[in-house]
Amino acid sequence: MSQVHDSAPLAGAGKNRLRWELAIVLGLSLGRSATYALVNLLNRLTWTTPLGEQTTTIHEPASPRPWWDLLYQLLSIGFSLVPVALALFLLADGRGMWTACRGIGLDGSRVGRDLAWGAGIAAGIGIPGLAFYAAGRAMGITIHVETSGLSQYWWTIPVLVLSAVESGLLEEVIVVAYLSRRLDELALKPWAVYAASAVLRGSYHLYQGFGPFLGNAVMGVVFLWWYRRTGRVAPLVAAHALLDIVSFVGPALIPTGWLG
Repeated sequence: MSQVHDSAPLAGAGKNRLRWELAIVLGLSLGRSATYALVNLLNRLTWTTPLGEQTTTIHEPASPRPWWDLLYQLLSIGFSLVPVALALFLLADGRGMWTACRGIGLDGSRVGRDLAWGAGIAAGIGIPGLAFYAAGRAMGITIHVETSGLSQYWWTIPVLVLSAVESGLLEEVIVVAYLSRRLDELALKPWAVYAASAVLRGSYHLYQGFGPFLGNAVMGVVFLWWYRRTGRVAPLVAAHALLDIVSFVGPALIPTGWLG
């Protein structure tokens, strides 16, 4: 595996432009999510119910009517991918979106290999992730997470799979590829790039408690190390999507009677 080439640092007006660009992209996407997650956690800490006895649900129904619920779910997934398109557009710098995709290793040129590496990364991250969650629940610093509150319609599992892929693209393209490139151009030291990526990834999981913050921050360091070593974000998107598919779809496949 070869070291991905760092972008050339900028100076003066170029740096100011990049700072504004970063603020806008993150404000429209995961920076916004991190802010809401922090406020949500602070709100929960004021409840009389201890944090470890609280519950949060990731996928909530948007309508009691199935077809309208499906439409709302698909619209939410589609619009959540707009910041990904914006990040790629900005990384392309006028050279075309496909150039940007090739530049971060999201070009589909090694689908089999990317999926294989993604499965391996998912397995390596998934087990420690469960350990972090279990430890956090035992210590009372992690909220009980219901991964899906959707009713079991014919479209429930496909929508959950699409949501998992959307999360993989959104988080890995922006938090790993885009953020890494821009912070390198701002001449941040490597440790600061790792810290920024890890803290951002952990922050938008704060609505689940302190345990997921720590677990996802560690995951952020590992994922960014992989990307900076290989220059390919596709295996990380695949790994993230696989982790979320197991998390989202697994409970939907278990009969309600078994859960009872």
